[in-house]
Amino acid sequence: MNAAEDRIWTVPNLLSALRLLGVPVFLWLVLGPHADGWAIALLALAGLSDWLDGKLARAWNQISRLGRLIDPLADRLYILATLLGLVLRGAVPWWLALAVPLRDVLMLWIPPLLRRHGYGPALPVHFLGKAGTAALMYAFPLLFLASHEGWYAEIAAIFGWAFAIWGTGLYWWAGVLYVVQVRQLTKG
Repeated sequence: MNAAEDRIWTVPNLLSALRLLGVPVFLWLVLGPHADGWAIALLALAGLSDWLDGKLARAWNQISRLGRLIDPLADRLYILATLLGLVLRGAVPWWLALAVPLRDVLMLWIPPLLRRHGYGPALPVHFLGKAGTAALMYAFPLLFLASHEGWYAEIAAIFGWAFAIWGTGLYWWAGVLYVVQVRQLTKG
């Protein structure tokens, strides 16, 4: 690791930290006042900042160890918060709310194993994992819209469920690829 990797105060890390701070605000908007418009806007901003922090980190050479940890943490917390909100509001079934985070729970053994073999706490993110997360982040606002009355609800449901199913499949497939990669790294 070089000194640049140890930086904390970078623009991408600030964006990730702001995204983390938005998670409880999002949950409050969904479960408290049912301010779905604001919640969807916050979710869209979180998705935009997720894309932007990665883009800026690479363009400005501000990739850091902290960023590699808090960026995916923010993604997972938004996914969990959104699934919780959608389930508690009756917009999605429990099986979806369990299927997505179950992959992460089943992979909790990976970081300790990697550390034991001298690798970092996490593997680089696969494109498939990013695509799955992006599909889920598209699905959630659409599923919120689908739970409303209006001309847009049926269209939102079709696209929302398409993104949710594809996103969940890609998310799990990326998990399988991580397991294969860990097995290859640690079998020797």
